[in-house]
Amino acid sequence: MKNKRITITGGKGFLGTHLINNLKTNGYRHLFIADIPEYNLVKPQDIKRMYHDSKPEIVIHLAAKVGGIRFNQENPATLFYENLIMGTQLFHEGYLRKIEKFVAIGTICAYPKFTPVPFKEEDLWDGYPEETNAPYGLAKKIMLVQSQAYRKQYGFNSIFLLPVNLYGPGDNFDPRSSHVIPALIKKCVDAMSNNESRITNNDRPPEVVVWGTGKATREFFYVEDAAEAIVLAMERYNKSDPVNIGAGFEISIKELVELIVELTDFKGRIIWDKLKPDGQPRRMLDTTKAHKEFGFKAKTDFKEGLRKTIEWYKKSL
Repeated sequence: MKNKRITITGGKGFLGTHLINNLKTNGYRHLFIADIPEYNLVKPQDIKRMYHDSKPEIVIHLAAKVGGIRFNQENPATLFYENLIMGTQLFHEGYLRKIEKFVAIGTICAYPKFTPVPFKEEDLWDGYPEETNAPYGLAKKIMLVQSQAYRKQYGFNSIFLLPVNLYGPGDNFDPRSSHVIPALIKKCVDAMSNNESRITNNDRPPEVVVWGTGKATREFFYVEDAAEAIVLAMERYNKSDPVNIGAGFEISIKELVELIVELTDFKGRIIWDKLKPDGQPRRMLDTTKAHKEFGFKAKTDFKEGLRKTIEWYKKSL
C-alpha cells in the first residue's frame, strides 16, 4: 500500500496537514493534495480535473465547510450545499474511475440530538441532529448512505469514519468560525496579552465571555491521534458500516474553561452568556469498534494535548 497513489482533499487544512505528516512518516510516497485555490471541489469541473491530474488509487476526503455554533447559525444553507455537493460528486467520480478505495470522513454532528451516551454507531439514525449542526451533519451523513448504496450495487470499496471534535496545533483560531477549544484559548491568551499592554493600573481585570451555561459536555480528539486513526482505517478496514473515532472521554464546557484558564494562566473574569445556545447537550463516542476493526486507540492525554495547542498558538502570534 505504501506505493499507492493517494489523494487527500483538504490536505492543506488542519487535519490534512497532520494526516500528510503521518503518511510521510509511515513511508507513503505518492501523495497528492487537492485543496483550494487549485481545486474548488464544489465545482464538478474541478473535481474531474483533480481526478485527471492525480489519478488516485485511494481518495481520503477531508475537505469540508465547517465552523462553530455561530458560524453554523449564520451559514446553514452554505454548510448543507457545499458539504453535500463535495462528498456526492467526489464519491461518484471515484466510482466512475474505478479507484480502489474511498475514505469518507463524516462528523459527530450527524448523530441525533439526544443520542444516549456513549454514542454507538447503531444509534446514528435514531433521531434528528442538534438544530445548529443539522445542515452540516446531514450533508456529511449522506456519504454514509452513498457508501452503502454503491457497495451494494457496484461493489465499490468505501468506508465512513465518524470523528469527534478535533483540537491541536494548527487549529483554526479565527473567531468567526473556530470551534470551542481554539476560541477559548484565543480569548484567554489575547485577554492576558492585552491586559499586560495597558499603561494604567486602574483598569478592570480582563474578561472572557463564553457562550451557554457550561453544562453541555463534549469529547475532544487530539488531531495527531485522528490522523493515526484514519491511516489505520485506510490500511485495514473495508466495510461500509460507520465507525466512530475518538478519545472516549467526556468533559463539561465549564470544566474545559477551568482547565484552559489554568493552562493559559488567565487572571480575569469568566462571563457566561446564558442567552446563547449550548449546542448538543452531551457528546461522547463509544470507540470500541475502531479498536476491534483496525486496532485504533487514542494515546494523547487531554491536558498534555491542550498544553501543546496553547504553546503552538502563543508561538504563532
